[in-house]
Amino acid sequence: MGIEDFSMDFFSLQGKHAIVTGGNTGLGQAFSLSLAKAGADLLIPTIHSSIEETRTLVEQQQTRVEFMNIDITEKGSPKRIVETCAETFGSVDILVNCAGICINVPVEQFGRDCWDDMVRVNLTAAFELSYEASKHMIAQKGGKIINVCSLFSYLGGQWSPAYAATKHGLAGFTKAYCDELAQHNIQVNGIAPGYFATELTEKTRNHPEAGPRVISHIPAGRWGELEELMGAMVFLASRASDYMNGHILVVDGGYLVR
Repeated sequence: MGIEDFSMDFFSLQGKHAIVTGGNTGLGQAFSLSLAKAGADLLIPTIHSSIEETRTLVEQQQTRVEFMNIDITEKGSPKRIVETCAETFGSVDILVNCAGICINVPVEQFGRDCWDDMVRVNLTAAFELSYEASKHMIAQKGGKIINVCSLFSYLGGQWSPAYAATKHGLAGFTKAYCDELAQHNIQVNGIAPGYFATELTEKTRNHPEAGPRVISHIPAGRWGELEELMGAMVFLASRASDYMNGHILVVDGGYLVR
């Protein structure tokens, strides 16, 4: 194959089947929609009862979406999720580990209960899902695992040491899994969003001190819009990124350069 063989079809996800944790709200919903727009069918495990908005958005792309009402941290859940995807669609081609929580309290109040909850969701569940998915991907000789990291994969975590620890851990896990799975044509990468305009960040954006402080640190001079993340996700999930492995793709308007 030569350069003349490259086409935009390299970005197509037609015939691919993806699991997206946390894929029903916020950043995860944008990631789900981006994969659907590129042609992928989706399985979205969620504990949220409201799924109709995401279902409508995905089905408008003429792709299929199935939801599982399941807690990804419960014993046995990751295996059930992966096996359901394989049984429903016939393969497990893409896994997006997006589900995450952040508990913000001063360090003297941040005890073991806060720590354990965040490690279970942000790191352990991602490992267990990747472990189960990788077995299917090895057997089918290919796949994509995409871990949703953070700027806090690089920075400290004021008021949330576990968030920074889990996101640093997720970046390290990405590189470790790449090192073993690349030989099986499985690409393991991360995406690290910066500050994006979502419902969860509305309080910070509107705060008279915190909002301007964030903006002053972003060379682009503004918060990101969700659609500006979607192309990066399609790239990492598609054939176009087949030689990218163990990389954390930062989408932050330049935040980390300052």
